[in-house]
Amino acid sequence: MPYRSGMERGGATRPAVRGPGRPLLATVPLPTPPALPALLPTVFTRAFPASLPVALATVLLAAGCGPSGRTGAPAPSLPPPSPAPSPSATAPKDVCARVVAHWAREVLDGTAYGDYQSMGLSNGQYDILRDAVDAARPVRERQGAAVAHDVIDRHVDEACAARHRTGGPDEGAWR
Repeated sequence: MPYRSGMERGGATRPAVRGPGRPLLATVPLPTPPALPALLPTVFTRAFPASLPVALATVLLAAGCGPSGRTGAPAPSLPPPSPAPSPSATAPKDVCARVVAHWAREVLDGTAYGDYQSMGLSNGQYDILRDAVDAARPVRERQGAAVAHDVIDRHVDEACAARHRTGGPDEGAWR
């Protein structure tokens, strides 16, 4: 179907359409941009202060980016970047002790809720937690919560060290 505009059958006028309900867009030629070399000084001076070209040229020349065939001493080279020290990994027994001791204190104080999975513990870590809490409960009754927390810390440290002595649990990933 050819494009139509203006008068249609019956003398009614409507805008030219291209397909159902889509107006025909008029094509307007785009202006020809000025040549790039003529445009750069205008854009550059509007966007940057006058001192920037001098500073940029100084930096580039100091970095050895001068014109080819430059005489004189070469620009000093920078030493290769040293690799950033990676953060040291925490030993598995220390992670075990920190996590299990935290939850054992919560259980002892009655503020923990959920099972070992919601605490993020493995079955073996939960066994350590239960043993530590069982050892700390009578101490808390006789000597207070602070001493009971010390009992938990000692018990958990020893149990996690024994658990990871050979490099890790040996009864499957869940243990």
